[in-house]
Amino acid sequence: MDNNIKTWLFDILSSINEIESYFIETPKMFEIYQNDLRTKRAVERNIEIIGEAMSRILKQENRIEISNSRKIVDVRNRIIHGYDSVSDDVIWGIVIRNLPILQKEVETLLEE
Repeated sequence: MDNNIKTWLFDILSSINEIESYFIETPKMFEIYQNDLRTKRAVERNIEIIGEAMSRILKQENRIEISNSRKIVDVRNRIIHGYDSVSDDVIWGIVIRNLPILQKEVETLLEE
């Protein structure tokens, strides 16, 4: 695997781990997340990083096997360009449902 792709995969993994770190001392509950502006912005920023890294990976190797890779880039674009229409519900769903899957897939790719 190309070193650039490994670097971007590591960036994705680091951002996922950073998001998880926000919930070590705080329960992982939507209501708490929704009322904590700093955490919301930090999560959104890390999702932007994940999406940008994925975009770079896809430009270099569009056959990489990561679920919803194109949707990850689309979410990044939505956060950046449609910041006023970003839904807390959608971001929270990504944190709860999609990031654990992405984390496993990235870890597997990095082990290869």
